[in-house]
Amino acid sequence: MNLLLLQPEDLGTHSDDINRVTLSDWRAQHIREVLRASSGDTLKVGLLNGLIGTATITAISNDKVSLEFELHKPPPPKLPLTLLLALPRPKMARRIIRAATELGAAEIILLNSYRVDKSYWQSPLVSDETLHKAMLEGLEQAGDTHLPILQRATRFKPFVEDQLPNLLKNKIGLLAHPYADQGPPHSVSQACLLAIGPEGGFIPYECEKLIAAGLQSFSLGPRILKTETAVSTLIGRLFL
Repeated sequence: MNLLLLQPEDLGTHSDDINRVTLSDWRAQHIREVLRASSGDTLKVGLLNGLIGTATITAISNDKVSLEFELHKPPPPKLPLTLLLALPRPKMARRIIRAATELGAAEIILLNSYRVDKSYWQSPLVSDETLHKAMLEGLEQAGDTHLPILQRATRFKPFVEDQLPNLLKNKIGLLAHPYADQGPPHSVSQACLLAIGPEGGFIPYECEKLIAAGLQSFSLGPRILKTETAVSTLIGRLFL
């Protein structure tokens, strides 16, 4: 954890308590047992969807940590990226969403696909609560405070035909597909929607619909990457 992320509900209800907070959950345990901090130490903090700054530990015990903090600068900017991601296997989804958050994706849309098993959508491993926690972990790792927008598109055809064209306005649309003839752009400097398929890739019909909606297909080369690897590799190559 490179940033202690404070929630709005952590703050006092009175205006004179706005710069003081007492933690008694897993964050307090992390400060004590992992960071091994003590009274007087300074930590990097941020307010969820707000500013970042520093906090000084004013008191620490076996079950509580009290802090005084000052928030004075904005977090790192988000990438101008909407990640359109076929819902991964539930065991992998949490890691992928966390990695996309760490890398700075501004928006993540989980998309249904022929090769996405219907049972994936009902798994507790891809519940709103689970993925919200994964995004919080990504923010803490990256030193960010602003959550990506997370949406779900459970019906492929209506989404691609009715919503995707509007999402592509003023954006470049890219479709990562291992069998495309064209190589990837060297970098992207404008707002971008990047579509990445499931394990095994989008089927030909889905590729045709995505391209008809305005996406340009490309390949990273002859090696077939797992979704987890592809997400980090593509974001890094195109934006970082």
